[in-house]
Amino acid sequence: MQVPAPFTYERASSVDHALTLLEQGGEDARLVAGGHSLLPMMKLRIANLEKLIDINDLHNELGYIKVDGDVCKIGAMTRHRELLDSVELGKLFPIITDAEKVIADPIVRNRGTIGGSLCQADPAEDLTAACRALDASVVIRSKSGERVVHVDDFEQGPYETACAQTEIVTEVRIPIKKGGSSAYHKVERRAGDWACAAAGAAIWMDKGKIVDARVGLSAVNQDTEALRAIGELLRGQSPSEELWARAGEIAAAGCDPSKDNRGSVAYKRHLANELTKRSLRVAAARVQG
Repeated sequence: MQVPAPFTYERASSVDHALTLLEQGGEDARLVAGGHSLLPMMKLRIANLEKLIDINDLHNELGYIKVDGDVCKIGAMTRHRELLDSVELGKLFPIITDAEKVIADPIVRNRGTIGGSLCQADPAEDLTAACRALDASVVIRSKSGERVVHVDDFEQGPYETACAQTEIVTEVRIPIKKGGSSAYHKVERRAGDWACAAAGAAIWMDKGKIVDARVGLSAVNQDTEALRAIGELLRGQSPSEELWARAGEIAAAGCDPSKDNRGSVAYKRHLANELTKRSLRVAAARVQG
């Protein structure tokens, strides 16, 4: 039987209260929302914590999707189900709907949150790849104020983020740019599983030409700097299969997958190539109507 080490439990009533509890708890305190990643790690004693701070009561404060001018703001406690059900979000960023359809199962989607997904920083996580393609930023709050970190800089390694021990992620901000659309494709061993590989793409067009493009990969250890070459390749070009093929080759070269029970290195590079092409193709088709 898997049993976590002893820990204390407190329930935060506000963001400020959660920050106070984090400060009091020290290095061995953690926040929990859905808990679908943290609790299994605690049961296996991969994570040994002294204090668990439940932030589910913060949903009223941090559970929202709203458009503010040319920015879409998503509260960190917004649950996967709410992201999937949002018609407005689906129209603005189809990539999020695509990704949410293949994240885990209804039980996880009913409780898990966008903030929890990003903060877990699992190498095979779906929403981080989607947010990278959308050029999103993450808002981090501490007792001294707020700071905004681009998603490319937020995830600093497997299970490591730019969010310090005494900070909390409060919001995800996605710029709304004219003439854009997006798509997400994933290969998994069974429905709801972690990805063997996945790719998300966003394209912005004007008068039939690509103005900008971004790609985010999951489960293949992407090189963010290398993937920026895809945007450079596509800018000023008209959509074509030849263009997608060249972009797929860049994506395959810009990742460093590991061999595991989900596939070989060669197989995952092939997936990075193919899924990038599919995502770009669908994103462009959505822009064109």
